[in-house]
Amino acid sequence: MNDPFSSLDTVALAPVLLVASDYDGTLAPIVSDPRRAFPRRETMVALKRLAAMSNTHVALISGRALQDLATLTGSPQAIRLVGSHGSEFDLDFSQRLDPEAAKLLAEVRQELVAIAHRDSGAALEDKPASIAFHFRNVADTELGQEMAEAVLAGPAKRGGVYTRRGKMVVELTVVPTDKGAALDTIRGEIGASAVIYLGDDITDEDAFTTLRGPDVAIKIGNGDSAATARLEDPNEVSRYLAALAEKRGAWLAGSHSVPIEKHSLLSDQRSVALVTDSGRVSWLCAPRIDSPAIFADLLGGPTAGYFDISPAAAPDTTPEQEYEPSSMSLRTVWPDYTVTDYLDCSGGRPGQRAGRSDLVRQVEGSGTIRIEFAPRMDFGRSHTQLRKIRNGIEVEDSMDPLVLRSPGVDWEILDEGGHQTARATHELTDRGLTLELRYGTRSTDPLRISQTDRHEQTKRHWQRWSAELRLPTEHRDQVERSALILKSLCYAPTGAIAAAATTSLPECPGGIRNWDYRYTWLRDAAMTASALAALGSLTEGLGYVDWLLALLDRGAGRDFLRPVYGVDGHELGIEAELGELGGYLGSRPVRVGNSAARQLQLDVYGPLLQLMLDLSQGGAALSAEHWRFVTTAVNAVAEHWREPDHGIWEVRGPKRHWVHSKVMCWVTIDRAVEIGQTLHVPERSEWRRLQRDIANDILNNGWKESIHAFSAAYDGTDLDAATLLTGLTGMLEARDPKFIATVEAVEAYLRDGVAVYRYRYDDGLPGAEGGFMLCTSWLIDAYIMIGRTDDARELFEQLCKLAGPTGLMGEEYDPQRNLVLGNVPQAYTHIGLIQNALNLFKGTAKK
Repeated sequence: MNDPFSSLDTVALAPVLLVASDYDGTLAPIVSDPRRAFPRRETMVALKRLAAMSNTHVALISGRALQDLATLTGSPQAIRLVGSHGSEFDLDFSQRLDPEAAKLLAEVRQELVAIAHRDSGAALEDKPASIAFHFRNVADTELGQEMAEAVLAGPAKRGGVYTRRGKMVVELTVVPTDKGAALDTIRGEIGASAVIYLGDDITDEDAFTTLRGPDVAIKIGNGDSAATARLEDPNEVSRYLAALAEKRGAWLAGSHSVPIEKHSLLSDQRSVALVTDSGRVSWLCAPRIDSPAIFADLLGGPTAGYFDISPAAAPDTTPEQEYEPSSMSLRTVWPDYTVTDYLDCSGGRPGQRAGRSDLVRQVEGSGTIRIEFAPRMDFGRSHTQLRKIRNGIEVEDSMDPLVLRSPGVDWEILDEGGHQTARATHELTDRGLTLELRYGTRSTDPLRISQTDRHEQTKRHWQRWSAELRLPTEHRDQVERSALILKSLCYAPTGAIAAAATTSLPECPGGIRNWDYRYTWLRDAAMTASALAALGSLTEGLGYVDWLLALLDRGAGRDFLRPVYGVDGHELGIEAELGELGGYLGSRPVRVGNSAARQLQLDVYGPLLQLMLDLSQGGAALSAEHWRFVTTAVNAVAEHWREPDHGIWEVRGPKRHWVHSKVMCWVTIDRAVEIGQTLHVPERSEWRRLQRDIANDILNNGWKESIHAFSAAYDGTDLDAATLLTGLTGMLEARDPKFIATVEAVEAYLRDGVAVYRYRYDDGLPGAEGGFMLCTSWLIDAYIMIGRTDDARELFEQLCKLAGPTGLMGEEYDPQRNLVLGNVPQAYTHIGLIQNALNLFKGTAKK
């Protein structure tokens, strides 16, 4: 058998962990008087500590009666107690025995009393649905065995009696019992991704045989067993549980994890990087936003790769951080020096084919700094070896060349597991220091364009664009920053737009709601382009529509477009998990790819035609090719709108008739009619009829008097913030009582302060999630629409406060834990903020 301590590093990091155990012989020693079998204090301390941790559950599954188990353990809070070998889950269990079973139990007891009278060492233990015959204290061992055989040959043979054999005990029960079934029940209830089960008894074998995959089965003591690991006695159990609690506690605490919103984004509109509030590059994907990460400290801690510049002596202060005005160049200011970070946009790089990206880190000031360069290729799955070369460091044997140009830096290369890290201590001079991470070349020679000129060209790339924006009269800086962030998510070589810059930042800390958002959702991208068009920039929308038309030229969407594609326009591969990464705040699995690409989402065409209408109204010249796409969208909706789908929230369960999806089908037809009017295309009466049919269907099936609101889907009464779109899209007028009632229902049942939850129904995944920031923006717009402007302003001010120090916003917010959650920067959130500001502060002007 294996040493269970050897698997601690793996099992302690399970997203949802269940620690389950037998009692006697495992947590407490076997003693002659069962009433004196108290658990070891150290063991209970460890179990209570584990039970108090997030996404960690503890259960005791014992042969004892539940009441006895509760008495002996003190019925500790948060620890699940299950008695009678898995059949007794609550204390009134005995009261639910049917009369026939109760009568049989009484008759069995009479027979056992007669057998027990043969020796005073025999004892009966009464339980709610069973009786245990103990012969451990029968002095004559042979007599004890004879008495046990008499039990097995007599009352155990009765119909309706079930037998469990243990160490010097035979238990007869009138209900089926199975620790394995009980363990599976608990596992299913909590959605455990891994289980540790400890037990010493024969009855624990039922539990051992249910374990699988990452689970750990631990036998206590000697004897044959299905368990794969063994501990000697309850003392060893105490030591094991204490070690488990220590490792899991440290992991869940996420001491290395910087709050999600306290990151800053770098972009050259092809690659992206994230920088922490202390100036550490903790995330870099190159050459594209959806490429494997070179630095993944964000998701796996230091062992997953980072690039750090910090004071050589432990700092007694934290730096200040800000973007240079109207740009994506970031300044991290320490007392003695400043680091300016940017992804090089000089020479028209953003529009060039991905393959060469330069991350530039310019250090100016005085003092001694420590530099740590720890790339980890392919999320750390490839062993990364470094070599000192002229003017810097080269990553050896990487699929694409990668070098760090660092003239004048004296590096030391250290082995760290299968990887290597370069470290240096450097004294700054008046000339400063420029570090250039170059992806796509092995050259560390100086470039023909100076670093100063590249920096200026990079700033101008962003500043020229932002100077043309029409910004609102209030919150101008925050809206401009959101616009720059959305521009950064635009993949310039193709026109695609990513939903976020990261993967697997959790919606539930320590949970499994971790998704890869580095791709182009047709819906999200259209909404991004519409938000930028509302600020006066049509370039992104036109580029995105061109990308979409190229997608169709390649044969995509012959029947219905997929909801998500890679930024290069190709379909996504299968969703995969990176077991090498521990996840942000211990949130696993870390995923790449997204299974939503295989879903049917009927709402995708609505935002696309809304974008085309926005472009047309903004002055863009739509062509016959655009009109052909409009007719394609209408035909697809006409063909499929009556079908169920997976919806905007991509619920990973059965398809349903989602109200939001039907509303977006209505939007598709409505906007198609409007676009036709702008292009002077003869109106098609069948489109108007289809538009009315869809609206009537929503009103007849989506409105529920029982909740006085539109429900999430036709087949239930669950609330969903997405139903606010019934009015926000114009399907219902602002004064429509059904829309007003829906706004009030969402406010009453889905709002918690600034947080507005998408829904509270069971979506088939374990764990909760935070309020969805876009839903907060929808509610703000709904308040404006129905005339509650003061409420809208108040909620908008609260939403703005969730932005990080440099303006980045995540996807969700947990008001109970005051945590920003989800991938960052989240396009949805910045879209909502822009729309809210424009709706609240009507006056706009160029900078």
